[in-house]
Amino acid sequence: MTAKKSAKKLTSGKLPQSKPYEEGKWAAEFTRGKGERRNWLMKSEPDVFSFDDLIAAKNKTTHWDGVRNTGARNFLRDGLKRGDRVFFYHSNAEPSAIVGICEVVKEGYADSSAFDPKSDYYDAASDAAHPTWFMVDVKAIDRLKRPVTLPEIKASVALANMALVRVSRLAVVPVTDTEWDIVVEMSRQG
Repeated sequence: MTAKKSAKKLTSGKLPQSKPYEEGKWAAEFTRGKGERRNWLMKSEPDVFSFDDLIAAKNKTTHWDGVRNTGARNFLRDGLKRGDRVFFYHSNAEPSAIVGICEVVKEGYADSSAFDPKSDYYDAASDAAHPTWFMVDVKAIDRLKRPVTLPEIKASVALANMALVRVSRLAVVPVTDTEWDIVVEMSRQG
């Protein structure tokens, strides 16, 4: 699975930097109570890897690789935990929409595409001993009753603060419990 259709090869030799979590705007996303399950949204272009592709994968499971943004990387490395729920979002589609539900089945580990010179996501500065980029494994759980489109989400006053709307560039974003419930309910409405 690749998160984006194409990417520039990273050859700067400079490792991505980020603030300590307790100082960042996403600090709350990295702190959770024992046994607490979180919700996320992950984007993929359907012509690269769709929800149907995930359903067809062995055990309905795949790794989510190719993310090359430090914020999204931090979520993959340290935020997503086994058992967390994930909305599968078709980006750059007509229309872009949340189409399915997945579950994290393996927590963050080194993204092997960063070490493969033949990959679009190769990063010459990456070091297998100290990985820069990470991925998780997700398993398809269910298709939404109907896709919930980006225009519908943007039109919803209740979803105005959803990370998908506020920081659209990130391939992985948190979703609150309330937002999760609203989107699922929207999918049930004709």
